[in-house]
Amino acid sequence: MNINELIEIVKKKLQKNIKILSINIEDKSFLHKHHSGNEKGKFHLKINIKSEELKKLGKIESTKRVYKIIDKELKDYIHSIQILIL
Repeated sequence: MNINELIEIVKKKLQKNIKILSINIEDKSFLHKHHSGNEKGKFHLKINIKSEELKKLGKIESTKRVYKIIDKELKDYIHSIQILIL
């Protein structure tokens, strides 16, 4: 899977399961290219989500919710993820 496909899948899954006002997903893999533990085919993502629904849950619960929705992608294609709830 390439990064553009992954971003599109993650975005669609989140939009389907959460009331989102806006979402931005960035590929940050280049920042970790030479780090130990970096695996080919695994990506580093930064996700900014503007959602009143998630904001009401608080940081820990909202992060758990996002992780649950994209569980397969986390296991198969994502090495590291940063989630910001706005």
